[in-house]
Amino acid sequence: MPEKKKVVAIVGAGLVGSLEACYLAKRDTEVHVYEYRGDIRQMEHVAGRSINLAMSVRGLGALAGVGLGEHVKQEYGIPMHSRMIHNPDGSTNPIPYGKESQAIYSVGRRYVNEILLDAGDKYENITFHFNHKLVKANLDKPELTFERTDTDDASEKMVVITPDLVIGCDGAFSAVRKEMMKRPRFNYSQEYIPHAYMELSMPPIGDDFSMPPNYLHIWPRGQFMMIGLPNQDKSFTVTLFMPTVTFENIKDRDSLLHFFNDNFRDSIPLIGVEKLVSDFFSNRALPLVSVKCFPYHVSSKSLIMGDAAHAMVPFYGQGMNCGMEDCLVLEDALDKSKMDFGLALEEYSNTRNPDAEAMCDLAMYNYVEMRDLVNKKSFLVRKKLDNFLHWLLPSWWVPLYTSVTFSRMRYHQCVSNRAWQDSALSRISSLVGISSLVAVFFLARHKAGYEALHQLYSQIPIKAIQRALKI
Repeated sequence: MPEKKKVVAIVGAGLVGSLEACYLAKRDTEVHVYEYRGDIRQMEHVAGRSINLAMSVRGLGALAGVGLGEHVKQEYGIPMHSRMIHNPDGSTNPIPYGKESQAIYSVGRRYVNEILLDAGDKYENITFHFNHKLVKANLDKPELTFERTDTDDASEKMVVITPDLVIGCDGAFSAVRKEMMKRPRFNYSQEYIPHAYMELSMPPIGDDFSMPPNYLHIWPRGQFMMIGLPNQDKSFTVTLFMPTVTFENIKDRDSLLHFFNDNFRDSIPLIGVEKLVSDFFSNRALPLVSVKCFPYHVSSKSLIMGDAAHAMVPFYGQGMNCGMEDCLVLEDALDKSKMDFGLALEEYSNTRNPDAEAMCDLAMYNYVEMRDLVNKKSFLVRKKLDNFLHWLLPSWWVPLYTSVTFSRMRYHQCVSNRAWQDSALSRISSLVGISSLVAVFFLARHKAGYEALHQLYSQIPIKAIQRALKI
């Protein structure tokens, strides 16, 4: 007699939920996905989350496992090779993310979600249930009770299910996690930062982008900043990140235009005065929250993933990438346990938690970097030095941003690697002299960089550096 298929209920049909459904379907599991909203593929407008996102190696790797990575990278995403810094005087200067071949990709949240739902529809063992709001959960059985929001028929209004496993992919304000929080020894913390965000739009000029498209545009201004990501329709989504009190002090047209003239003057003709005023006062500033918790599972019966487990502020561009990579980490745990849910879920919690919490901390740090440090000479010198040492010793010196964005090094190892590098730099400077380190910055600024670097390389006592770094 054939073994009965395991039944998994996923709460949430967003990016992580729909992706995880595809991975589980490949394992011949019966998957039911419950979403409180309607089918976004049938909606004219999807309210809520940010419009576009920066996808990098971790997210693309997860999409590759369901056959979508190359499509998003080669056919849909807009590559961004550098930050483009917009200075208060209107001048701009690019700061490359890494090597010339390395880029992050601007993608539309809705589009990626829709192609994942389409991918799920191709599996006979995936069923999507839209307009189902989770109202009660027993995570030990497990048993879930949903209220249908698309019917008034009392006989069909409530839906009760008893799957083998529940996976909560229902976002930062997860209903599944709320049930976990009622249990003893469940650790939970959340932090709202003093800043909020608001999305504006910069339309195309004619039939083209209003700014160079292959950059993540940043207007760093100390305590606040603005960023711009290119869209496939040749517009830019422009996002303001500011203290809530700053938003509240902008009360009318005059105060808004005065604020933009003081801080983002070059953006005004690109957005358009009337559009800026209309968009700003028709939107509201939204809060930013970071969530940490542990464990991510209850016995062999339930699990949380993505923002439900580790919501983070958006300043490292890793929220989506981290959530999608969760699916790869769970895949490894299921392989290792031979599909034993109890063993796999415990392995997943213990493995993923230190990485997710490290990434939450890095995202907080990067807000300071993006809004302030990118304008400081010390930041630029360090970045040039990191890139030079990475070129010189590629196997041993991987810059923090490179390890986070262009590799799948575990997040907590990225952090410990950076701490080691900070310590090592003080030893290097004592060997070769601070003047040589500063010379790296000036030499690397020019296009003839590699010739200059070769010359510098011949003058540096590499063996002494290696001894200092203990490599």
